[in-house]
Amino acid sequence: MEPSEFDQVRTAVRRFVREQVVPAEDEIEETDAIPERIRRGAAEMGLFGYALPVEYGGLGATATEDAYLAMEVGYTTPAFRSMFGTNNGIAGQALVNFGTEDQKRAFLPKLASGEYVASFALTEPEAGSDPSGLRTTAVREGDHYVINGQKRFITNANWSDLLIVFARTGAPDSGARGISVFVVDTDTPGVTVGPRDHKMGQRGSTTAEVFFADARVPADRRLGAEGEGFTAAMRSLGKGRLHIAACCVGLATRLVEESVAYAATAKQAGTVIGEFQQVQALVADSQTDLLAGRALVLATAATYDDGSDRRLAPSAAKLFCSEMVGRVADRAVQVHGGMGYVHGVPVERFYRDARLYRIYEGTSEVQKVVIARQLLREHTR
Repeated sequence: MEPSEFDQVRTAVRRFVREQVVPAEDEIEETDAIPERIRRGAAEMGLFGYALPVEYGGLGATATEDAYLAMEVGYTTPAFRSMFGTNNGIAGQALVNFGTEDQKRAFLPKLASGEYVASFALTEPEAGSDPSGLRTTAVREGDHYVINGQKRFITNANWSDLLIVFARTGAPDSGARGISVFVVDTDTPGVTVGPRDHKMGQRGSTTAEVFFADARVPADRRLGAEGEGFTAAMRSLGKGRLHIAACCVGLATRLVEESVAYAATAKQAGTVIGEFQQVQALVADSQTDLLAGRALVLATAATYDDGSDRRLAPSAAKLFCSEMVGRVADRAVQVHGGMGYVHGVPVERFYRDARLYRIYEGTSEVQKVVIARQLLREHTR
C-alpha cells in the first residue's frame, strides 16, 4: 500500500477498535463470542484479508504494515484478532506460499472477504511444539487422499469453512520429510469438529479438536508437492510469530495505559498512588519493556520484508514480546492491588489472556531452540 493509503487504513482500524470493540469487551467475555455487528464491521473494513495479496481481494499488507495493524488490533481482547487472524496468517499464508494459481483463485478471495474462514490444523495430542511427530495420515487412493487422525487446539475450527490440514504421506518414521498439507472442506464426510474448549482466557476465541475418519480429499487439494508440508508450516509460522509479537506489543500498550490511569487517580490514605516510588517503578519497568518490544517488532518486520531474516528474528521477537507482555500484565495487576484481582477490571482479564501468548505459535522454549540452532548453523557455515 502507498504510505498515505496505509495511514488511512491504520487510522480506521484504530478508531474501530477503540470505539466499537473496546466497549464490547465485557459482552465478549460474558458471552464467549464476538458480536455479529463487530464481525460484519471487520469484514467490511477488509480485516479478514489485509495480509493477503491484492490480486485475490486482500490489501496486500507487508510484514511491517501487518505489524502496525497487529499492534492496533492487539490493543483489545485477543479474540477480536483471532477472528480473522487465521485467514491472514498461518492458514491463509499456506495457500499464498504453496497454492497453485487455481487453488489461490478458488479460496483466497473468499478468505479475504470473510465469506470463508480457514483454520490451521497442525497441532495434535502428541505433536504440539514438535509438529514433525504428527500421526495423522493421508493415504493416496487414486485421485483422492484418505485422511485419518486427530487435531487439537484448532483455532476457529467450530465455525471454519476450510481446514489447512497437515498429514503424514510418508512412512511413520519419515519425520518432517513425510508431511504434506491439504485444503479440506470442514463439511467433508468423515470430518468432525469437537465441542469448543473451555480456556483460562481469550474468551470469544474458539478452539476445538478435529477428527478425521476416512475423510476423502481430492488430490488436487494438496498444497505443493508431497513432503512439503513441514516447510509450508514453518513458513507460515515464521510470519505468524512476528504477527503475534506485534499483538503482544498492542496488549502491553493497553496494559500500560490502564496502569497509568489507575495510578494517577486511585488513592491510599489520601495520597494518589502514582506518587509512591514503588508504583512508579512498576509503571516505568512496563513502559521500558513495551518500548523494547515495539522496537524489536519493527526491526524484525523490516528484515522480514527485505528477506534477510525470516526465521531467527521472528522467533526472537515472539519470545521476547510474549514474555514481555506477561511481565507487563503482572505489574498491571500489582498496580491495581486488590482491584486487579476482581472480575470486570480489564487488567484481570488481560492477565489471563496474555498467558496464552507464551504457548501458541510455538512455546517460548521452542523459540529458544530455533534461535540457538540458527545461530549455530550460521556459525558452522
